Amino acid sequence: MRVLIATVTAGGGHLAAAGALEEAWRALRPRDVLEKVDVLDFASKLYRKIYVSGYVKVVEHVPEVYGMVFKKTDDSAKVRRANTFRRTFAHRTNKGFVRHLEKFKPDVVLCVHYLPLEILGHMRAKNPGAHPMTVCIVTDFEAHAFWMEPFVDFYCVAAEETKSSLAARGVPAADITATGIPIAPKFSQPIDAAAVRRRYGLRDDLPTLLVLGGGFGMGPVAQILGQLDKLDAPFQTLVVAGRNAELRAELATQDRKHPTDVLGFCTNMNELMTVADLIITKPGGLTTSEAMAIGRPLCILQLIPGQETANADFLLERGAAIKVNRLEDLPFRLQQLLGTKKLAQMAKSAAALGQPNAARNVCEAVLARAAAADKG
Repeated sequence: MRVLIATVTAGGGHLAAAGALEEAWRALRPRDVLEKVDVLDFASKLYRKIYVSGYVKVVEHVPEVYGMVFKKTDDSAKVRRANTFRRTFAHRTNKGFVRHLEKFKPDVVLCVHYLPLEILGHMRAKNPGAHPMTVCIVTDFEAHAFWMEPFVDFYCVAAEETKSSLAARGVPAADITATGIPIAPKFSQPIDAAAVRRRYGLRDDLPTLLVLGGGFGMGPVAQILGQLDKLDAPFQTLVVAGRNAELRAELATQDRKHPTDVLGFCTNMNELMTVADLIITKPGGLTTSEAMAIGRPLCILQLIPGQETANADFLLERGAAIKVNRLEDLPFRLQQLLGTKKLAQMAKSAAALGQPNAARNVCEAVLARAAAADKG
């Protein structure tokens, strides 16, 4: 079988999901011909810069604008009416990816972003003959209307609630399965927490907070640490500044009331989450899925209006997270939470929601669907 995993550099989550699927598929079917590609690698440098930098700047500086656009466009009927324009624009600006598809000739395309869905939709509208099985893998707990491309053959979604929402908006329930959001297989493997604590010089008698700035090091990380200094309760902090070297350098030179270790981009998030008692972060789909797989509760701050609102709602309704609306409220909320039974109960709730084998679930579901189609 020839398999193409198509992703887009728009936040780190889509890339991480694609990497998780690649690892899981190769473990299941090592003889298959598989490629993982970033659609934007085939586009012009200008288009790529606008797409990536535009997204980062909007969500960092004017998230309310992003939230407004997200809400206005989350209408499946309006999106269907605009499909011709969306597909044509995506096709014309990503002709390199179209050529790669035609050359590679995949049997299955796994899409972890809606842009490749639009491109495939254009190709199938123009040539309704033979085509690869197109799989849409939604990387949040709410599926925006942009994911609802009519030419999709199969949807893999985060939870039964996501499936129900898609079905309510017209996607046949038989074409949707709740697999969980694909995360790296390492999140299902046991970790020697004591060894990780020794490596980072963490004390066993102090609770550990993990502050995440995401892959791009966005968000008010410095302000969060400033508020944590106001807590009287003893704790220690690990901070992940991501690829933002300037932020890491700034934070590393500052004195802190509580023991604090500032890290850059990390590939061992499974270890860091294992030694954390609470994770302070924005509720991206991949981050929340990783935390739940490890069984760690979240403190949600400064979420991006839109898909992260839905992710936060999912966690809050199930008791796996708390949400702090204003940074200045953070010290009081944490003072009331650290070392309590409520924090332990939140961890149990998070673990109950975890889908550590979601990437494998997706691959197995796709293979079963493909086998059924061949028999049919």
